[in-house]
Amino acid sequence: MDPVIVAGAGPVGLTLALALARHSVPTVVLDEGPGKDEQRPARTAVLREDTAALVERLAGGSFGGVTTGARWSGWRSMRRKQVTRQLTFSDELPSPLHVPQHVLTGALRDAIADERLVKVAVESKLDALDQDASGVTAHTRGHKDAWWRGSYLIGCDGPRSTVRKLLDIRFPGRTAVERHAVAVLRAELPWPGEALLHRNPPWPRAGTEVTARPLAGGLWRIDWLLPPRGDLVTPDALLARLRETLAGWCGGSSTPPYELLDTGVHTVHHRLARRWRAGRCFLAGDAAHLLGTLGTQGLDEGLRDADNLAWKLAHAWHHGAGGALLDSYQVERRAAVATRLRAADQALPALRGGGGLRAYVPGAARGQETLLTDGHVGCGQLGAPAAHTHSPLTPGPSDSTVEVATEPGAPVVDVGVTAPDGSYVRLRGRLGLSQFLVVLVAPGTLVWDRRHWMTAGIMPRLAAAVSALPCPAELLVAESYPGAAAHTVLLVRPDGHLVTALSGVRPAELYAATEAALGRAAPPETPAKGRGGRGGTAKKGRGSAAPGAGGASSVAGGASSGASGPAAGTNGPAAGASGSAASGANGSSSGARGSAPGAAASEKTGEPTAGTAPARPGGSTGASGPTAARESAGPPGSTGRVESRKSPSGTSGASGPSGATGAEAAGPGAGASGGRDSASPRRSARASAPHRGTRPAPGDKGS
Repeated sequence: MDPVIVAGAGPVGLTLALALARHSVPTVVLDEGPGKDEQRPARTAVLREDTAALVERLAGGSFGGVTTGARWSGWRSMRRKQVTRQLTFSDELPSPLHVPQHVLTGALRDAIADERLVKVAVESKLDALDQDASGVTAHTRGHKDAWWRGSYLIGCDGPRSTVRKLLDIRFPGRTAVERHAVAVLRAELPWPGEALLHRNPPWPRAGTEVTARPLAGGLWRIDWLLPPRGDLVTPDALLARLRETLAGWCGGSSTPPYELLDTGVHTVHHRLARRWRAGRCFLAGDAAHLLGTLGTQGLDEGLRDADNLAWKLAHAWHHGAGGALLDSYQVERRAAVATRLRAADQALPALRGGGGLRAYVPGAARGQETLLTDGHVGCGQLGAPAAHTHSPLTPGPSDSTVEVATEPGAPVVDVGVTAPDGSYVRLRGRLGLSQFLVVLVAPGTLVWDRRHWMTAGIMPRLAAAVSALPCPAELLVAESYPGAAAHTVLLVRPDGHLVTALSGVRPAELYAATEAALGRAAPPETPAKGRGGRGGTAKKGRGSAAPGAGGASSVAGGASSGASGPAAGTNGPAAGASGSAASGANGSSSGARGSAPGAAASEKTGEPTAGTAPARPGGSTGASGPTAARESAGPPGSTGRVESRKSPSGTSGASGPSGATGAEAAGPGAGASGGRDSASPRRSARASAPHRGTRPAPGDKGS
């Protein structure tokens, strides 16, 4: 099969390419630049515990060193001259990782240089794409024009995404929600290693809010909140703010010594793409969403996009999975980002002086401090990792499921586990290896030698059930897990989200939960009466148009589903299991009817239809590497370049490299038919062609 094409070589695109390589999927990264990143100390990223662990795992090293990144020792909030809140980071409250973006990107590029399954094409700007039932053809211009053939294409090319424009996907939202003046300097502040949020400081030119966050090497990044549409910040005005702020913090009338390294103005926008999937093309990172107010981090969410999409694409690439698994990427991630945007939009009026009478309610200031702190340190609605509680991949309840401290769909707690080789590792260190994790909670296992308890009690039966699962899985043993009783069995997805928790060894339920997590649902009893043939192809319902940025209405498409597995004895799963999954996003509900257990429903997304259950991993085929991409002077069957032309509707269209017209397929959560959001499955367009009503979203350089 052709490799996956990733458009964009920012942190999100490089992370996605490395994650796919860990799943043995070859990737071609289209990089518009020369392959090196400009060193801008003022462009930094704050990563939460889960995303920091992801990039450290993929890059093969830690970012907590003297010159790479900083983990804060604590957090303090001040209002005027009074300290209102202090936090000390620990194992229970992990510190965020603050790292310059060029350091993060450089480490990912170094890891890619040693990865044989990833090829980076520098000075390759995407300007046309076409997709058909078997793959995507893309054209790039630069040092030399080239055609690329891939199985899927992911747009990680920032807020002005060429992929999004070629797919004709709208990007509504709000412009210039916040502005910050930024300075990076070397200085000694009174609270070394602690981050500070100072509201209403008692000096005139500091503004209403100042944030100071430590970086590695004794550096600090200081942000001053500016009026959304105020005057331009001149260098003299920024220096005056800096000197006054440092003097105020250090308690003297004179400015302490400092070395200024970089300055800038950071403008925050709130935008959310209408759709994140169009056939075999996807959006991720800043190409799909923009956020960043109140301490939220757009790059943090973009890395979660890459982690969520990588294992699903890998399963589809190796086993030819149907559309349900790939559709769940948009359902899960778009809903998570929409919730974050909605929470920020609701909090902004109260936090930025427009709260009306609520600002005078006793305790309102303390509530605002808590909300702001949560956004910066990664807690609450503004900062905590999202839980995909309404994911279509969540299995239905059964008598065997039990409750633990982690609800299904939420990220698991990083407990210590015993690996198959007997080593004691962290649970998060076993993620991203193209396999599910089955964790048995067994108190006392650390006391005994592993060779004794691996062949005793319920372990042989559980090991047999794990080996019979429909996809690769690794059996781990934990001494304890929050809220879990002894002999609880946890099923964990490759991206670290909990699928289900079972009481004891339940082969049939474990098999059915794995099938549900792979998007394989057994057909309902009532046969399909739509346009599908005997096989019962999927029939998608029409939904209303999606809301704008900052929110996403989710319609639960109630569809009973089940998963059946092969009959087995004591050590294998029993046949037949049923569950239910509610799915929907962007105001659209979808359902699917299949003809046989394990069959992939045929959808209007260009996905091949599988008549039988996917083959076991041992029989899957792979590619020799990214060189499997077909690069040539022209696409197969074509004689020249693609020429754009105006379509009757006013949008730009073109005959694709394969000579066929087309447009994007309506993915889950697509808007109502008509207008700019509706198109047919194989659109080919030129980046230079005008798009009526579409305007590139302003903002900083994206992921």
